[in-house]
Amino acid sequence: MPLRFCVLGSGSSGNASYLEADGFGLLLDLGLGPRRLAKGLASAGAGWHQVRAAVLTHTHGDHWAENTLKHLLQQRIKLHCHHRQAATLRRHSASFELLEQAELVKYFSDADSIEAGPFRCVPIEVPHDDDPTYGFRIDGPDGSVGYAADLGSWNTAVARQLYEVDLLAVEFNHDVEMQRLCGRPRRYIHRVLSDFGHLSNEQAAELVKHVLGHTEPGRMRHLVLLHLSRHCNHPRLAQAAAKEAVRHHGRNIEIQITHQNCASRVLTTGRRPGVRRLGVASSQPLLPGWD
Repeated sequence: MPLRFCVLGSGSSGNASYLEADGFGLLLDLGLGPRRLAKGLASAGAGWHQVRAAVLTHTHGDHWAENTLKHLLQQRIKLHCHHRQAATLRRHSASFELLEQAELVKYFSDADSIEAGPFRCVPIEVPHDDDPTYGFRIDGPDGSVGYAADLGSWNTAVARQLYEVDLLAVEFNHDVEMQRLCGRPRRYIHRVLSDFGHLSNEQAAELVKHVLGHTEPGRMRHLVLLHLSRHCNHPRLAQAAAKEAVRHHGRNIEIQITHQNCASRVLTTGRRPGVRRLGVASSQPLLPGWD
């Protein structure tokens, strides 16, 4: 059965994505409240009753919410996180301690893969200023997803885990010039532009270009742009950088831009029949409200 993927919200105010295969739902990050997640899940044709597990990338506040951890406890949903993330979560979340007591927290280490229903999730440690931070390669019964939402830089070790995926979701956070001129405190700008901050459009495009260079033509069908800054980026700029990376290899890949306040379309994996065509597929229409 194909793997289904939907970004429920992506940005500095909250991040969460949903994967489903064989009726088993998996949340990637928990940065939205239970009601927001329920609304996003409904738009994906799913609901909380299908969510069986959750995986945490890191402990920044836009990737988990106290009320959502409490909801996991109420629904008896397992949370997978790295053992080095536990101390931070215990300090800031009473619900996390209750999840531990209920034996609903499952720890992984750098060398582990996470087995959750039909999914095998391989953690990919990435450079970010919350240590540790992970992306994931997620393999399902019929398809694979590469997911890297927060990272300030990348190297071959990171990219290698993303080779030969059917769907790649990666951060296109900012335009460098817009970031430098945004008027925010200098320390904040330095943090975002550092190797432990967030990927620029150009950095993300180079990562995509590298991954495509090590991926069989016709394999990757979808490229999802995550975590666009509302103040220091614009969808047109991120899309242009992504299109250039795809054109470099002459691939036919749909590019989808994600948003903070609404869920993306549901994307499915699985090998497609028919003739392979060159070019770039159209992305979804841009939504208003970007500054």
